[in-house]
Amino acid sequence: MRILLVEDEEKVARFIERGLKAELYAVDIASDGKTAIYHLEHDPYDVVILDLNLPDISGNDVLRYIRKSSRLVPVLILTARSGIPDKVESFGQGADDYLTKPFSFTELLLRVNALLRRGQIINTNELLRVADLSLNRAAHQVKRHDRVIELTSKEFALLEYLMANSGRVLSRTMIVEHVWDQSFEGLSNIVDVYVRQLRKKIDDGAELKLLRTVRGVGYSITEEGA
Repeated sequence: MRILLVEDEEKVARFIERGLKAELYAVDIASDGKTAIYHLEHDPYDVVILDLNLPDISGNDVLRYIRKSSRLVPVLILTARSGIPDKVESFGQGADDYLTKPFSFTELLLRVNALLRRGQIINTNELLRVADLSLNRAAHQVKRHDRVIELTSKEFALLEYLMANSGRVLSRTMIVEHVWDQSFEGLSNIVDVYVRQLRKKIDDGAELKLLRTVRGVGYSITEEGA
């Protein structure tokens, strides 16, 4: 799972980062709003932890950007602002949770895990489609046209991640951190192995090849084909 931490206080950011990485989460840090938006435009995240007091644009402006761009990523506000008006404004802009500083890391972790579970439940009924390939999260079923494709749990997770980011090139590091929930070290070949297995199952015998390799970068799945 990948988390974007938007926090301008370096000591606080490093403290949270160490704790989350100890729980095997991948963490990107943005110390200002513009950097946060850049990350959001280029990488998919499972949770955003967002401070309101940022040096350039406000945390609520970042939150508005997230919701206006139709991103469903859960957002946890982490801030020193404890007033009711601040909470009302953030929840009104689409925040999913609100935690005030000073805070306990244990409580932060509990809230992050709750948001991750909630996000998985929200997404359970989604049907993903790319051309004639469909993935039903609720039924845990994959079809190419009318042909049911049997996948292992990791193959399913890999295909789900690719299809949820259709058209976007995903690096091997990103895939490992999302599908295997751990760092890239020691898993340098596993992504290539699973992609080969997946390609055989979804593309072999099909006129349109959906799974694309971008040499030196990673993999993507697209209706335009390989």
